[in-house]
Amino acid sequence: MHLKYESFVREPLVDGDKSYRQISEDIISPIEKKPGRMWYVGFFFSLALLAFGVFSVTWEVYWGIGVWGINRTVGWGWDITNFVWWIGIGHAGTLISAILLLFRQSWRTGVNRAAEAMTIFAVMCAGQFPIFHMGRVWDGFFVLPYPNSRGPLWPNFNSALLWDVFAISTYFTVSLLFWYSGLIPDFALVRDRAKTKLRKLLYGIGSFGWTGTAKNWQRHEMLALVLAGLSTPLVLSVHTIVSFDFATSVIPGWHTTIFPPYFVAGAVFSGFAMVQTLLVITRKILHLEDYITIGHLEAMNKVIVLTGSIVGTAYLTELFMSWYSANQYEAGAFKWRIMGPYWWSYWAMMTCNVVSPQLFWFKKLRRNVVFTFIMSIVVNIGMWFERFVIIVTSLYRDYIPGSWSYYSPTWPEVGFYLGTFGLFFTCYFLFAKYFPVIAVAEIKFILKTSGENYKRKMDVIEEKPVEEFVLEQAEHH
Repeated sequence: MHLKYESFVREPLVDGDKSYRQISEDIISPIEKKPGRMWYVGFFFSLALLAFGVFSVTWEVYWGIGVWGINRTVGWGWDITNFVWWIGIGHAGTLISAILLLFRQSWRTGVNRAAEAMTIFAVMCAGQFPIFHMGRVWDGFFVLPYPNSRGPLWPNFNSALLWDVFAISTYFTVSLLFWYSGLIPDFALVRDRAKTKLRKLLYGIGSFGWTGTAKNWQRHEMLALVLAGLSTPLVLSVHTIVSFDFATSVIPGWHTTIFPPYFVAGAVFSGFAMVQTLLVITRKILHLEDYITIGHLEAMNKVIVLTGSIVGTAYLTELFMSWYSANQYEAGAFKWRIMGPYWWSYWAMMTCNVVSPQLFWFKKLRRNVVFTFIMSIVVNIGMWFERFVIIVTSLYRDYIPGSWSYYSPTWPEVGFYLGTFGLFFTCYFLFAKYFPVIAVAEIKFILKTSGENYKRKMDVIEEKPVEEFVLEQAEHH
């Protein structure tokens, strides 16, 4: 008689001969030690970028929105392009956490914490662009839908900007709750290992008095499932609502019903690529190769090739519909998009988003860390160009040739964009220093089913009769 413990053998999700104590040591020790030189270099470079971004935004607010390169024809430029791009990056965290949790995919445990943190930081970056695009930032509260206490002025519920306020604020709140609730058991672990009173106090406050009782765990798991259930429709709705900013207009190149699923697939595509970028660096610097394994990177590369193929299909569908509709303005919009002065942005988008991810069909490339890192950056460059192509190349050739223009960004626009990178990486470096980058409790939960050491033991059981294995264990003890 042989024991069969799973239908097919999956590779371990935790490499090495790990005990529960060793897992705690590996993941929590970077918080307790002084950060290395690489951390300081990255952190101060991020702060410098953030300072330049603050200066650029201050310059724009002081002098007015005219310092940007936008004009009467191209009213949306880099700002809205970057807004949609950052929102897309924020999609992977909730998808990895919520949808993969509901589908009981155990490979999410090594990557979900960093992905959730990335979501929150990306949404923080994205939310700034529409606010500063208003020009008069001090009137930003006019978009908020609170009751009529300002006399005759009401928020315009037909405005896509108001939909974005609802969608992004909800998404940010639920993502923050999901991320923080998962951190509570790990904060308690850091609190219990703390050597100083201040550290013990701060992590104690953060852990909400967690004691690790069965009741604590029961409520924790129930909360995780409830938040996952709330987050799953949000993954679909947030970028769908962002796509409505375009799809509900009558501008050729925007007025299309394929935008909602196409934007969602593109968001997951770019989000997973950014997770790959961060995780490859994080696993190297914090020496977490045993927990963020090649198997994790390969699983995410499979999602990238799937969503990249969906996005490619959407591009071809757009081209087909512009021809099939026999609408001369729609056909003209795509002709100028492909062969006009901005042809380079269209073909950069097609190369990065459609052609390059197909290389992940080869297993050797899917499992190559350096290639994965390069491809993750290429995909996000391509997704930025996609947003640029949708926005700028649909606007710069108007119905009237007399109003045609060429848009190029000015230094305050570029500075604002670089500043959001500074904010994003400053937050991520602080997160990597003071928070467990990997969910310790969740890794321990899967250790007995997916750890390398446990799988090796089960292979031994499979090869031997049960009676012989039991006798060996008895003699050993």
